[in-house]
Amino acid sequence: MSLYDSVQSQIKQAYQYISGNYSKNLLEKILRPEQVIEVSIPVHMDDGSTKVFTGYRSQHNNVKWPYKGGVRFHPQVSKDEVMSLSAWMTLKTSVVDLPLWWGKWGIIVDPKTLSKNELEKLSRWYMSKMAKFVGPHTDIPAPDVGTDPQIMSWMLDEYNKTVWYATPWAITGKPVELGGSLGRWTATSMGWWIVLLEYLKDIDQSLEGKKIAIQWAGNAWLVFAKIAYTHGAKIVAMSDSKGGVYDENGLDINEIEQLKKNRKSVIEYCQWCEKLTNDELLALDVDILVPAALEWVVHKDNAESIKAKLILELANGPIDPDADAVLEKKDIVVIPDVLANAGGVTVSYFEQVQNNTNYYRSEQEIHEKLENIMKPATKEVLHTANKHNISLRIAAYVVSLDRIMKAMKFLH
Repeated sequence: MSLYDSVQSQIKQAYQYISGNYSKNLLEKILRPEQVIEVSIPVHMDDGSTKVFTGYRSQHNNVKWPYKGGVRFHPQVSKDEVMSLSAWMTLKTSVVDLPLWWGKWGIIVDPKTLSKNELEKLSRWYMSKMAKFVGPHTDIPAPDVGTDPQIMSWMLDEYNKTVWYATPWAITGKPVELGGSLGRWTATSMGWWIVLLEYLKDIDQSLEGKKIAIQWAGNAWLVFAKIAYTHGAKIVAMSDSKGGVYDENGLDINEIEQLKKNRKSVIEYCQWCEKLTNDELLALDVDILVPAALEWVVHKDNAESIKAKLILELANGPIDPDADAVLEKKDIVVIPDVLANAGGVTVSYFEQVQNNTNYYRSEQEIHEKLENIMKPATKEVLHTANKHNISLRIAAYVVSLDRIMKAMKFLH
């Protein structure tokens, strides 16, 4: 089963709970992207050679215009992945009820292997190829895995040159100096935090003393780790592409953050810590497991080894459908990605609104507005799960599909 086949399967599963209200014709329209674009991007490299990269754009659904989607630079990018991510993003914006519908961008490249000059050329060329599909009222790019505010700045500059006027609201995830929103780079972490606390509150538990293992020490995940650490949780394991470290007494998150700032691996954290692989980290006996890397890191071959009581999905699609079924049988609760990591797109939406109105809010205001969106969304997913006795993932899909189809009924 391909990644996109699995997304379609989960959408169909959720549709069963609202099928009495909506026709299968609407379901068929949601099951496939509206448009998938593929481009070749020739880049003149520093050594004088020319390398051609492949880029994609999947525009999944725009019943509420415009499309909104992250740009991913990663060697594992594929057409199937970009299509899947665009579908998940549609569900994500819907579960938190934003007036955006999603797509996804991606280039097959390892950005770490490029010089700054090569990375800029790639970013600008990609935007020049995609510019006719982009715009504040049509399709708004944002950062994702392998991209950052600098890359968004190059892309915005290239887009502005194409249209011959300044359009800060055409791209989000920009530096604050170019119209980015305060709180954008902690938004994803804050969203996870709000959702996690709402879930724990619902089952009458607290975070105090809970052991957490985080697979992948990226910047956003480090923010989440610091928040959890300061609220009494014990971060016992973290990893990156080179492996991970485990200490049952807890890791010093500030020290790991400094390592990452210096472009070092977490495996250099301490000599006495137990070194482990990413797969070994997933199997640790912890209270909360946080897969924060890429898709399908938890699959049918390792799902049985999972011992965590709760999984908080920070990555997009880290658990494949076969593994989902195994985890459900083991009574392991999964807080799904489409809800858990919706904080980033929510504040991207705030950024777009601020650009449009030329009125910029404080970080405190942004956090308050984020909470006002994430809390009700979490409560609705929890209520739907209890009502139908289904997993939180399928409940989140039910909430999303109901909103999508309700809007589509007015047009079809």
